[in-house]
Amino acid sequence: MMDRLTIIKVGGKVVEEPESLEALLDQFRKISGNKLLVHGGGRTATEIAKRLGIETKMVDGRRITDADMLEVVTMVYGGLVNKRIVAGLQARDMNAIGLTGADLGLIKAHKRAVQDVDYGFVGDVDDVNARELRMLIDENVIPVVAPLTHDAKGQMLNTNADTIASELAIELSNYFKVYLFYCFEKRGVLTDPNDESSVIYDLNYKLFDQYKTEGVISEGMIPKLDNGFRAKAKGVQEILITNPENIATGRGTRLT
Repeated sequence: MMDRLTIIKVGGKVVEEPESLEALLDQFRKISGNKLLVHGGGRTATEIAKRLGIETKMVDGRRITDADMLEVVTMVYGGLVNKRIVAGLQARDMNAIGLTGADLGLIKAHKRAVQDVDYGFVGDVDDVNARELRMLIDENVIPVVAPLTHDAKGQMLNTNADTIASELAIELSNYFKVYLFYCFEKRGVLTDPNDESSVIYDLNYKLFDQYKTEGVISEGMIPKLDNGFRAKAKGVQEILITNPENIATGRGTRLT
C-alpha cells in the first residue's frame, strides 16, 4: 500500500506577506505524513527588479523573462523566497531542504518556442526526476521546490509554479498516493471574486469549461485549474484549491 504524500503549491500574497506565510507554515505543520511544498514569488521578483532598475514586462499576465529578469527570478525564487520558507519550516521542527529544478537534476525543461510572443527564458517541463525526491521524502525530509528548471545544458529557465506542482504530483504518483493542494488567498474557486461565500465546492471539467466560456473563471485561475485537471487525469488522488486556513481541514474547491 502506498503512503500518502501531500503537495502544497503556495503563491500570491500567501507567500509574499510575512504574516500570511507564518500562518501557512503553522497550518502546514498540522498536515500528517509526507509533505512537499512548491512556491511562487512573482511579486517579490517584481519588487527586487524595480530596486535594481530592471523593467518588468508582462503579456496577458505572464512575465517576460529576458536575461536580466532571469537573473532576478533565479536570485529571488531560488534564494530569498525559498530560504525564507525553509527557515520557517526549520523553526517549526520540520526538516526541509530548498531546491530548484536544477538541483539533483530534478526538473528538465526546454525553452518555450516563440509563437505570437517571445517569453524569453521560460521553460516547459520535459522530465521530472521523481526518484531523487522520493529518496528525500523517505528520509523524512520536506523538499521545498522553487519554480526554476534547467535544460541539462547549463541554462536555467523560469517555469510556472502551478505547472511544476502538477508535474511533480503526476510523477510522484508512481510512488505515493498524492494529494495536491493549490493554496492562495481565497477559500477556493469563487463564482464572485468579491464574495468569499461563493465557493464552488465541487468542480468537474465540464462545469469548468462552462464557467470559462461565461467568464466566471478567468485570468490566473485558468492555468491553475488546467494543471489541476491534468494531474487528476494522470492519477493524482485529489486536487484541492483552498487557502492557508483550510489546508489541514481539506475544505475548498475539490476537482472531480
